[in-house]
Amino acid sequence: MSNKYDVIVIGAGPSGVFLAYEMIKLNTGKKILLVEQGRRVEDRTCPIEKVNKCMRCKPFCNITSGFSGAGAFSDGKLLSYHLSLYNEGENDFYLGGNSGSYIKKYLSTQEIKDLLAYTDDVYLEFGADPKLEGIENREEIVKLQQKAKKENLDLIDIPIRHLGTEKAHELYGRIEKFLLDNGIDIMFNTTVDDLVVENNEVKGVKIKPSEKAFDEEYEAEAIYGDKVVLGVGRKGAAWLTKMCNKHAIEQQTGPVDIGIRYELPDEIMKDINKYMYEGKVVARPGPFKDKVRTFCQNPSGFVATEVYDNNLTLVNGHSYKEKKSTNTNLAILVSHNFVHPFNKPIDYGMNVAKNLNELGAGNIVVQRLGDIFRGRRTWEEDLKNNKVVPTLKTAVAGDITYALGYRTMTDILEFIKSMDKFVEGFADPANLLYGPEIKFYSNGLILDETFQTSIKNLYSIGDGGGLTTGLMMASCSGVQLARIISKM
Repeated sequence: MSNKYDVIVIGAGPSGVFLAYEMIKLNTGKKILLVEQGRRVEDRTCPIEKVNKCMRCKPFCNITSGFSGAGAFSDGKLLSYHLSLYNEGENDFYLGGNSGSYIKKYLSTQEIKDLLAYTDDVYLEFGADPKLEGIENREEIVKLQQKAKKENLDLIDIPIRHLGTEKAHELYGRIEKFLLDNGIDIMFNTTVDDLVVENNEVKGVKIKPSEKAFDEEYEAEAIYGDKVVLGVGRKGAAWLTKMCNKHAIEQQTGPVDIGIRYELPDEIMKDINKYMYEGKVVARPGPFKDKVRTFCQNPSGFVATEVYDNNLTLVNGHSYKEKKSTNTNLAILVSHNFVHPFNKPIDYGMNVAKNLNELGAGNIVVQRLGDIFRGRRTWEEDLKNNKVVPTLKTAVAGDITYALGYRTMTDILEFIKSMDKFVEGFADPANLLYGPEIKFYSNGLILDETFQTSIKNLYSIGDGGGLTTGLMMASCSGVQLARIISKM
């Protein structure tokens, strides 16, 4: 390892990984370092399946930290716009997150499609499933969209390339080997404690071994780089906000998505599962008209947990290629957009999560939909007799309405009622709500056309800085920044 690099990337999630990959392909000859607080992908294991409880892995959760970030343990769905298969004639299409408005500002439609197709091909090169979900049965999909529209629901049609949780792990393992074999330095189990900034220009980073991450007396070591890239993902959103405040990095108050993970029988979701695999539904239910959306739908999947800093436990969903349940799970998220003078959306979301965690004694809380409508909590005995059997065995029966705000809860319930008119059985009393599911994004960093922040030579890509949402767009942002840097 060197003490001086051309490019230092903080975080080895999809955005940082694809930046490094593209720098190799461009044959830039630049010395590149990825700094990752977690482990190699082959060393990342979650003990919950063996011991049936979250062990609060130290120093960081293996689900959210390590090579490829949360991507290696996600359900592994890629939004695909491969030109040879789909979307050939469209001039506009859904990208998600701020990536839509940001990338469309600086790239033409054709350039965006080329970028998406190129990134998709890289995933295929490393073993992604060549099958695309949602490109057949076009007539049935249009009928579903029309039916949804009648209930003021937008059913977004995006083809999905499903890796599967276990297959994503293997795929990123192959990418990790490729990077290491081609001269990319990666520091595992290493935490970036601070940025080195002088006269409004970044000079490098200060690092610690991850086991010393919370030891304030341990002296961090400086590593210098001509350019530093923030690729910290949602896991690093709170850290990134701290850096912005400390170093006066320009930002604007961003949203935080707060909601629940919803579990119901596959049979209810059979049409969307069959024709689209994942149906992304967006609505603005009354009375508040907040944006409510579904996210990360997992047919025959499993509800899962992930642990963030300070033992903050959140719920998520996985779907495997081989292992199957009889339930579908999906997130229902409410976008919270705060205005002046409040500018701490991450703190707000964390407080919601902390309250729910305390109600569950550190565990995820689960509640039957029928119990919420009846104004009562769910008891363990209720779950034992419930026709929808929870796939997250560590979840604790309780009452999530004690912690989710009135506005948030109202949005979720009104959305479920609207969905029930579109998908019969969506509001069945036996369906389950798990909480909390929260998607943290840093206050949106203000970037120029080169992804550079207000600090000279400091760049931001991926989900953590509020630019993207999801594996594909995070990966694309890394590819695009590599191309920009290679020309400097």
